[in-house]
Amino acid sequence: MLTFEDLTGLFIKTARDLGLVVHPESWLNTRSLEREFSCACHTGNCDDVEEQSSCILSFSWGVLDTAISTDGLAAICEFFHDVEQDCGHLHTSAIPPLVLDLSYSLALHGEAPSEETLLSLAQMLKLQASEQSRRTTETRPGVSMILRDNRLYPEVLNLQQRVEIPIWHPLGMRGLHEEQPVPGESILVQVDDGEIEKIVLPDDPQPEEWLPEVLVDVCQDIMQVLAALEVAVLSNSHDHS
Repeated sequence: MLTFEDLTGLFIKTARDLGLVVHPESWLNTRSLEREFSCACHTGNCDDVEEQSSCILSFSWGVLDTAISTDGLAAICEFFHDVEQDCGHLHTSAIPPLVLDLSYSLALHGEAPSEETLLSLAQMLKLQASEQSRRTTETRPGVSMILRDNRLYPEVLNLQQRVEIPIWHPLGMRGLHEEQPVPGESILVQVDDGEIEKIVLPDDPQPEEWLPEVLVDVCQDIMQVLAALEVAVLSNSHDHS
C-alpha cells in the first residue's frame, strides 16, 4: 500500500538526506479532487537562492490513485461492477504512470547574450542535463524574456524535465514501456461440488519495495542538473567575456 503522504514524505526525506534544501507544499484541488504537491529544491543557503539554480518538482495524485492505494486494483473493478476474480480490471497494466514535472531555472542577472549564444547555451544545457539524468524521459531547455526599454532581454534560463513512475503497474518500473499484456498468477481450488476451479489472483505491484531507490535516482538527477545548469552558464560567460 502506498499513499500520497507516503510518497511525499519519502521524497522529502530522500532529498534532505542527499543534501537538497526543500520547500514542500501540498493542497487539495477542490474541482478535480486531486491532491497536488509542489516542492522547490536547491543547494546552498536559502538567502542566496536567487543567485543559484533551483528546481520545482510537482505532481498530481488523482482519485484513482487514492482508490488503488486503499483497495488495490479491485477499486477499478468496483467502480464499474461487482468484483469478479477473473475480471480484466484486476490485472490491467493500462494505468497511467505518476508524472513528476521538474522545472529548473537560473537567473542570467542582466547578461544579454546574442541569439546564437542563447541557442548554443540551450543545446549545451540539454545535452549535459540529459547525460546527467537517469530517470527523465524528456528534456526541454528554454529562455524567459523580459521587456525593458522597448527591447526584449533574456532573464531566466529554464529547463523542463519529465519523470514517469508507474506505481500501479504490475511489473513496476520494468513495466513502464511494457506493450504485452501482463499475465496474472492463478491457483487451483476445490469448489462445493468437488470440481477444481482456476482462480486468477489480483496483481500486486508493491511500489513501496522499489520506489525508494527510484526517488534516490530522481533526487540525485536534480542535484546533478542543478550543477550542470550553473556550469553551462558559467562556461558561457567565460567564453564570451
